[in-house]
Amino acid sequence: MKKNRTYHKKKTVIVFAACICMLLGLVGRMVYLMVFQSDYYAKKAEELHERERDIKAARGKIIDANGTVLAANKTVCTISVIHSQITDKDAVIAMLQKELGLDEETARKRVEKVSSIERVKTNVEKEVGDRIRNYGLDGVKVDEDFKRYYPYDTLASKVLGFTGGDNQGIIGLEVMYEDVLKGIDGKILTTTDARGVELDEIGESRVDPVSGYNLHISLDRNVQMYAEQAAKKVMEQKQADAVSILLMNPQNGEILAMVNTPEFDLNEPFKLNTSEDTSGMTDKEKQDAWNGMWRNLCINDTYEPGSTFKIITAAAGLEEGVVTLNDTFSCPGYKVVEDRRIHCHKRTGHGGETFLQGAMNSCNPVFIEVGLRLGVDNYYKYFKQFGLMEKTGIDLPGEAATIMHQKKNVGQVELATISFGQSFQITPIQLATTVSSIINGGTRVTPHFGVEVRDDDGKLIETLAYEKKKHIVSQETSETMQYILENVVSGGSGKNAYIEGRTIGGKTATSQTLPRSANRYISSFLGFTPTDNPQVLGLIVIHDPQGVYYGGTIAAPVMKEIFENILPYLGVEG
Repeated sequence: MKKNRTYHKKKTVIVFAACICMLLGLVGRMVYLMVFQSDYYAKKAEELHERERDIKAARGKIIDANGTVLAANKTVCTISVIHSQITDKDAVIAMLQKELGLDEETARKRVEKVSSIERVKTNVEKEVGDRIRNYGLDGVKVDEDFKRYYPYDTLASKVLGFTGGDNQGIIGLEVMYEDVLKGIDGKILTTTDARGVELDEIGESRVDPVSGYNLHISLDRNVQMYAEQAAKKVMEQKQADAVSILLMNPQNGEILAMVNTPEFDLNEPFKLNTSEDTSGMTDKEKQDAWNGMWRNLCINDTYEPGSTFKIITAAAGLEEGVVTLNDTFSCPGYKVVEDRRIHCHKRTGHGGETFLQGAMNSCNPVFIEVGLRLGVDNYYKYFKQFGLMEKTGIDLPGEAATIMHQKKNVGQVELATISFGQSFQITPIQLATTVSSIINGGTRVTPHFGVEVRDDDGKLIETLAYEKKKHIVSQETSETMQYILENVVSGGSGKNAYIEGRTIGGKTATSQTLPRSANRYISSFLGFTPTDNPQVLGLIVIHDPQGVYYGGTIAAPVMKEIFENILPYLGVEG
């Protein structure tokens, strides 16, 4: 009996001790939660009773050289429903059908979905949003935000680019300067009870959005509009596939216009700019079509430059001292290099001519000879020195690199064809930038659009700066090239670009695309003015023109017409 009492006493002590340990554990846990984790759980409790809605920040504007807004913002609305607050479900469904054009099934799914807040539709026109707000229906929220708006629709579409549904840049300057333009979104915070119903007596708090900065660019709307009109005109006349035009300041790299016809509507960027029936396209076919429509041929695509590249060969030859203006050559209509007969564009030949006359005649044998005198090592040395092996660094996404033979694979025949602009490919922006460095005294500039960043009050936030490389060629070589190219226009193959009373330098080109058997051509002309102090450089590239396709015949007159109209407007004399 005594043994049993002792045994039960021990069991009681063990149970009591266990209870004490459990109580101490619970107290410890309560102290930990209430003291050390109080901030964390207070925040969690707050989150349970707070509903958050974003307020989109106004995106910064893109503004041209004259202060004209090219990309702005349009006030739109986001329509949402809050399930726990809806008191008349059928009325809300009917309103969504009427005002937003939803079918009954879709509207009902949105209204009946149990969630803290259900977004029904974004980018709703403000007038529609105002009407919905005036219904005064419980559980329906109308929040104002912004949608990108382009006042000039198709103007410079492949330069400006556009934004997506989240207001982020997708292509062009919109994506390149995303950090400048995007701003900081705000928030609306409302307090709810345990059922999710907003407490009117507490109201809502706001964190206001911060607008993005404005990007001021060098592109001039008037120059761009005129260049686009000229490109469209020649494209229709020659039934060409596409036309690209570049206009830039060769002294500092500022781009005045960049045209890629056909352009597309920035306010409807997913609407294909074609007359063909696209209804049967697969998703992949549509994506490929969009990518093709959005491509900027001036920077995204490469081509064989043809005779405009003779400017680079001439500059390298003069710089290296392997040719002078008065060196004499003979052109029988071809030049034999190893076992290959390479023809001049004039099959009957130019006969005896100086180097200056060879440049004026755009004579292939003359430039083949200069290339052979330079040799592979020197030619590649200047190719690199002029910056042709690197991208230009333009402030647009997707710039393509030069496609060039590896040096070890270049023999005499390859060197001969390279010297007059065939068997390799570069972008139009690369050609324009390299020629700028040759004619501006020898400074390699970075082509660009961005000039300044300012806020809405006009306060300067940042002046954008770009790399320059000095001494690409000597001042003497630069001046000689100015003289040669002026003679090309005043009395040579570029005479159709000549303007009375002005000094125009330039070079024509006609190159054949691959495969050669397709008989497809690219006609181009590069020109600048005034020749002794170039202020404007222009390049036009016409892809696959029908009928007459020579650059001197169809491309040079277009640049002449552009220069005649924009130079007085820009105040360029000489």
